[in-house]
Amino acid sequence: MAVNIDTFVSLLIVGLATGAIYALVALGYTLVYGIIELINFAHGDIFTIGTFVTIAVMNVFGFQAASPPGKFTWALVAALLAACVISFLVCALLGVLIERVAYRPLRNAPRLAPLISAIGVSLILQDLAKLWFGSSQVSFATLPTPLITIGGLSFDSVNIILIVAAVALMLVLSFMVNRTRIGRAMRAVAQDRDAAALMGVNVNQIISITFFIGAGLAGAAGFIYGLKFPNTQFTAGFQLGLVAFTAAVLGGIGNIQGAMLGGFIIGLIVAMVSYIPPSILPQGGVSWQEAIVYIILILILVFRPAGLLGQQTPDKV
Repeated sequence: MAVNIDTFVSLLIVGLATGAIYALVALGYTLVYGIIELINFAHGDIFTIGTFVTIAVMNVFGFQAASPPGKFTWALVAALLAACVISFLVCALLGVLIERVAYRPLRNAPRLAPLISAIGVSLILQDLAKLWFGSSQVSFATLPTPLITIGGLSFDSVNIILIVAAVALMLVLSFMVNRTRIGRAMRAVAQDRDAAALMGVNVNQIISITFFIGAGLAGAAGFIYGLKFPNTQFTAGFQLGLVAFTAAVLGGIGNIQGAMLGGFIIGLIVAMVSYIPPSILPQGGVSWQEAIVYIILILILVFRPAGLLGQQTPDKV
């Protein structure tokens, strides 16, 4: 199977752009796990709500799926900014609500209890999303997608925006966790909740802030998803969330840089596998994308459970 340089570069850009979405969702997984060691399986469904909020806001501004792409106008820019901000805030507040109702009462319960609660919240969000927009696929507003030409190669501008946005958000999050007062409080709560409380840290508030940021990132990912893909449905977040969780485990659960690295690697693998023709893989590589992702998850858990960059989880004493 010969791959010319143009095709390879195109697959590389598409893979990094897709990986950027995985990485943003994986950041939410890894942030929550790094603080309270909880796998929030409802996180992917919060992403779904983010996609639906994006569609609803764009509809309010008059940009429906049936509308022709046209050109960028100030009205379209305002609609996109509003959709991004509102999607972030709605999902962030939803994350705080979920933590307060479903997780906080079980914080000191056996580990299985919050896990079951997370699965229950996931199913509830899926049903709410289905009641909101139905069980069929829902299309995003059609947007103009100007091309960027570099050295004779043309790239979809949306893919470049996705990559830059994901890296920028990772840098901001890393700075916040490592260089700010809230970040120090997060690290203290992760290390020892009781000692942090004795030092004056409001543990409940810090955990709520963690869920606010993590769920907000899922909402931002839902908005970005709408820039790249044509439609969504009520199960989209469950499927994408599992891939993002694999990315978080691949990079090292609890590790912010690891989540980004894992997301980009998974995105590249998915893009490269999709190019494999049916003559090599039955029905073509597209049919094998999810299987290969989960094979990677199994191999990582067996041979390097700490991930590529290692876990960053609290050391209990």
